[in-house]
Amino acid sequence: MRKQKITHVTAITSVTTVALFTLAACGTESGSGSSAGAGSADGGGSVRTGLPLTDVHWSVDSLTVDGRKTAAPAGASVEIGTKGRASARTGCNTIGADVTVDGDTVTVGDKESTLIGCPEELRAFEKALDGAFSGKLKATVGGTEKDRRLTLTTADGDAITLTSGAPVPLAGTRWTVDALVAGATATSLPKGTEGKAYLTFGKDGSVEGSFGCNTFRGTAKVAGADAAAGSQAAATVTFGRLSSTRKLCPGPEMTLERQVQKVLEGKVTYEVHHRALTLKRADGQGLDAMAAAAGK
Repeated sequence: MRKQKITHVTAITSVTTVALFTLAACGTESGSGSSAGAGSADGGGSVRTGLPLTDVHWSVDSLTVDGRKTAAPAGASVEIGTKGRASARTGCNTIGADVTVDGDTVTVGDKESTLIGCPEELRAFEKALDGAFSGKLKATVGGTEKDRRLTLTTADGDAITLTSGAPVPLAGTRWTVDALVAGATATSLPKGTEGKAYLTFGKDGSVEGSFGCNTFRGTAKVAGADAAAGSQAAATVTFGRLSSTRKLCPGPEMTLERQVQKVLEGKVTYEVHHRALTLKRADGQGLDAMAAAAGK
């Protein structure tokens, strides 16, 4: 298996605190492929392809390395933009990379990554995906327009198999908090609290969920975009008074609860990129959450 060292990584204090980087590839899923598009100043490569490959959210189905096939964890995905940038979510961290696309050849260049601490199983998959998503890859696209299939194959025969992912709506989706945000820095959740904080927006303007310990419900007014559109930028949610249970929980859960509760106060901006949600206050405090992948 071909391996490539990740470069340009910026750690803040530890492996659980990271500097997030801008990913030009994150955006709305395109209904059709992109053709010729020159590289730009904010990307390190160029795109020249007739394949329906770019500006599509590709959910990773599986990864085959040295003949061994491994199912991908929820949230694993790849996006290749038209401006010479690509991003890969591993199910825990996010990898950004310079990319050049020429026909059916995708060349992945210098990479940078967040450094959120991950469970051992996710770390193993992340390492394998990083190794496979490197160097020259042959892209094969098949299926229908609504259900496209993509295979990225290395020179050694390792392969990443992907499916075009349908975006999910803000309302009606259970969003599970997976990171806390402070400005441009994301921090992993307190140990042992993974999966405990979540929220679901109702189409009637309601919201309910868990802060990480206590459950809550209340109102949430969405403005600036259609809540069912599936991909928004700089739209807002204004939370009303949230009523909650009042049980006492272990220290880590209460720490998470206080941080999540602070984010869900008043007016915040939100962005939905396919299966990822970010909520952020005016002071830069916020959270990241993920919707479970279909069938997982």
